[in-house]
Amino acid sequence: MKQATKNQVSSSELTSQNRTGTEASTSTSPWSPLRQPIFRMVWIATVASNIGTWMNDVGASWMMTTLNPDPLMIALVQAAGSLPMFLFALPSGVLADIIDRRRYMLFAQVWMLIAAAGLGALALGGLVTPAVLLGAAFVLSMGAAMSAPAFQAIVPSLVPSSDLPQAVALNSLGINISRAIGPALGGLVLSFAGPSAVFLINAVSVLGVMVVLYRWKPAQMPNRLPPEHFFPAIRTGIRYVHAAPVLRIVLMRSVAFFLFGSAGWALLPLVARQELGAGPGGYGILLTSIGLGAVGGALLLPKIRAALGADKLVVLSSLVFALTMLALAYIRHFWLLAAILLFAGFSWIAVLSTLNVGAQRSTANWVKARALAAYLTVFYGSMTIGSAIWGQTASMLGITTTFLIAAIGMAVASTAVLRWRLDMSPALDLGRAQLASLAETEMEHDRGPVMVSIEYDINPTELAGFRAAIQEMRRVRRRSGALSWAVYEDMENPIRHVEVFVVESWLEHLRQHERHTVNDQMLKSRVNAFHRGANPPLVRHLIAPK
Repeated sequence: MKQATKNQVSSSELTSQNRTGTEASTSTSPWSPLRQPIFRMVWIATVASNIGTWMNDVGASWMMTTLNPDPLMIALVQAAGSLPMFLFALPSGVLADIIDRRRYMLFAQVWMLIAAAGLGALALGGLVTPAVLLGAAFVLSMGAAMSAPAFQAIVPSLVPSSDLPQAVALNSLGINISRAIGPALGGLVLSFAGPSAVFLINAVSVLGVMVVLYRWKPAQMPNRLPPEHFFPAIRTGIRYVHAAPVLRIVLMRSVAFFLFGSAGWALLPLVARQELGAGPGGYGILLTSIGLGAVGGALLLPKIRAALGADKLVVLSSLVFALTMLALAYIRHFWLLAAILLFAGFSWIAVLSTLNVGAQRSTANWVKARALAAYLTVFYGSMTIGSAIWGQTASMLGITTTFLIAAIGMAVASTAVLRWRLDMSPALDLGRAQLASLAETEMEHDRGPVMVSIEYDINPTELAGFRAAIQEMRRVRRRSGALSWAVYEDMENPIRHVEVFVVESWLEHLRQHERHTVNDQMLKSRVNAFHRGANPPLVRHLIAPK
């Protein structure tokens, strides 16, 4: 498959995505993103790579049941695979926003190739201990943490904007196709060749992604300003998330689902081995059932989401997943449980895809990798913490009681957060909308802090509307880098109101102009409509003396 993928399109076709990625699409087909050559290439290569990843996960989890069958140790395999995402996703997102994303992703693939091949070599030599296995899972997941924010951030540049939901759904479908194939194939290879073969196949699976990334020549966006520095970029990303209400809703709903849903993934190897008496092939079949359910869910999801809406879909899917955890607690018939796990895959992909689309659509391109890294941090942090909690709980109370607690917790949490509604999130246009250029100045970039004031003359009868509108500008200024923001009334001139915000430096204020979006411009125009002065609102820039 990798060789066929490599020769499927020419280098010129790989470059042509720079044109098609910005064109409007008239198709509503769920397959329309695959018409873009580079998206198609990336999708095929990542499916192949994810098959290797799922094979590796099956091999690692099963190998730990042989090395140390304690429930906590089994759960720690998943925790070791999730923890790097929690620790490194945000720094990786920052790097993906401030350096060349393509080169950074290539580095991450090389890292994973070396880590996977190293684990395979150690397994061949009989040198893998529980500590070595956990360490290898951690190192391998570090590579995934490096690449994930960048991969998520490039999706909008690979397809027309109208195809973004379909592209996200196809990515989810690809993950679950690999989930349907990888575990079964991993269990088969485990049965005949042992864990070392599984680990080495995972290393080979990385090569296809490396080839596609090497041949991809993305359009270079012109930057008039120097790149951001690492630590200020982290602070800017955190401020953006804090001032983006739509993204915050996605993050809260993610915690409510994944913290409790992690029990299903963390304890499934123990259910297969200890409760069902299944071998590695049986464990692979259970994971394949989840994957097949997710594939079916991805295909049916557009119609179901249109009929139910995002909020009902997430809540109902959460309740279905809670029921599947109850089945894992009490049902001990292998094929009946495998059939029930189809619904686990269906509900998992429904929640994951809906939240992922929400995160993609609520972030501007200049900070997309950082914002999506925050989403990944919450996702994997919830999975990591949950895995450790449920593993320890199972050691103390048993598997059945643990699944019962997790199922009740998911049902309660998912309905409790319904007050933060996804359906009420506005349709945001976060394309770039350049502000009026600042007058040419010889100001040094690092001078600061800078205070910007905007004076509005407001009719007293319109004060209530103005005050409601100006509050939206607080989020606009904070998202684009303001350290503080306030509005004041002029005591000598009651109709005058002054908006004031402070940024770190003159360079940071220049970046605010570069970061302005169409949605920001709409909110700014709404505020300016209340101004009753003869001239536009007066803008002043004040800078701290040296």
